[in-house]
This record gives sequence, C-alpha cells and structure tokens, in this order.
Amino acid sequence: MERVHALFDALWQDYTARLCPSAAKVHALLEEGSPLQNDHIALRTFALPKIGLDRLAAPFIAIGYEPKGQYHFEAKNLNAHHYEHPDPKAPKVFISELMVGQCSTALQMAVRKLVDQVDDAWMQGSEFLYGGRPWELDAELYRVLAEESEYAGWLAAHGFGANHFTVSVNQLSTVSEVSEVNGILRQAGFAINESGGEVKGSPEVMLEQSSTMADKVPVMFSDGEMTIPGGFYEFAKRYSLPDGSLYQGFVEASADKIFESTDKVS
Repeated sequence: MERVHALFDALWQDYTARLCPSAAKVHALLEEGSPLQNDHIALRTFALPKIGLDRLAAPFIAIGYEPKGQYHFEAKNLNAHHYEHPDPKAPKVFISELMVGQCSTALQMAVRKLVDQVDDAWMQGSEFLYGGRPWELDAELYRVLAEESEYAGWLAAHGFGANHFTVSVNQLSTVSEVSEVNGILRQAGFAINESGGEVKGSPEVMLEQSSTMADKVPVMFSDGEMTIPGGFYEFAKRYSLPDGSLYQGFVEASADKIFESTDKVS
C-alpha cells in the first residue's frame, strides 16, 4: 500500500493547491479526530491514443488496481471506467474520457492540436496524473471549447489532476446521511450541486451522492489569467448488498449530474 499512499498523497497535494483550495475547510467541518476516508477520486481525459483512458489507468494498474465497472454518458459524449484495489481501504478510481470523434469538427481539430503538444516521455510513470496542463492555449479557445462541452473546456484549461476527492459518509459517526452533510456545508457557505437534486441516487440503487460546486480558481492562459471553475468535493454513502458487503460501483444517472459540479453558474 505504500505506493498507493504515495500516489494519492501527490494527487491530493495538487488537488488542494491548484484545483480545490477549499478542501481544507471541508476537512475542518467534517473531520472527527481521525482522517476522512476517501471513497474515490475522478480523473478526466480526451479519448485520443496518446492520452486516452487506458493511459491514465496504467499507473494505477501498475500498483495493483483492477478494472471494474464501465459507464457511458451519451448526452455528454463520455465513456468511463472505474478501478478498485484489492485492499478495500484504498480509494476507488473513476476515469472518464471525452469521445472527441463524436464532437464537432472544430472541437476535434482544436483538441487534436492541444494533444499534439504532449511529449510521449511526459506520459511515462505516474507524475503526469497530477502534472497539470501539458499544452498551451489561450482564453478564447477555452471559451469556445467550453461552449460546446464544459468537460472539454475544463480539461483543456486544467490538464491532468483529480477533479474531485470524495468523503465516505459511511465512515462519519456524528452524521449518517448525505443530506446532513449538505446542511453542514451550506451553513458554512458552500454551494451544493443541485442538478438532479441535492442528493443524487437512493438506497434502492445502493448509492447516494452529493457535491459542492467547484471552487473558482485562477488559470494562466497564453494571453493572460482568468478565473474559472476548478475542482469540487464529493460525498458518498454506500448501501449494503444482500451478502452484507457495501456496493462498490457507480450509478450513471447520478454520476452524470456530478459532472455538472464544474459547470459555470451565471
């Protein structure tokens, strides 16, 4: 587990420094004397050979992770897989990719030009997973991409890194419901993602989830700095299967709405 801890520590450092600085405040609100248990992280990429989903999964597979569920989000042109480690204490990993070939010709051309800037050597090892943006782009291209696909704009602007970590509500002792966590966060000034309802999922589908709306963070483009949505924090409660074990998968309908935590709010 030492390699697992090292990788997730590096991902956490990048996430809290660059994408979701408010994570420290969430911890202060929810920690009960012991570290919060991370249910899973999520990573985004483009479905192109040089940086596709399989390339992002490789460093996790190298430290023992195994592929599990597969998911498809037709309206957003996304495919996703999740991965689990044999040690149940290790966080799950949810990796999604934008099916670039299903997007407009203009988006396809723009994204391919970005990915052409990536050096193959940069994608070796695991450091690229929290390495940020390996290409240059200007703010106007970000706006154009985001207008067609919020996901494409976010990924183009931020590059690689965990767009969220997830508190396991099952671990908490002073609260037991996702709705209670939402109440604590709202009282502290956090905006909750209301797309599809504040609590996505139900005991019937074995998983309930909620999330904050993404932090607004400064990003440096080739033509100047701009403040845009960064990372967010998620909260998940898993329910027991008939055999007594906790459900470990994800629910497409809920995950579809969680993606919208990085949408711009007018």
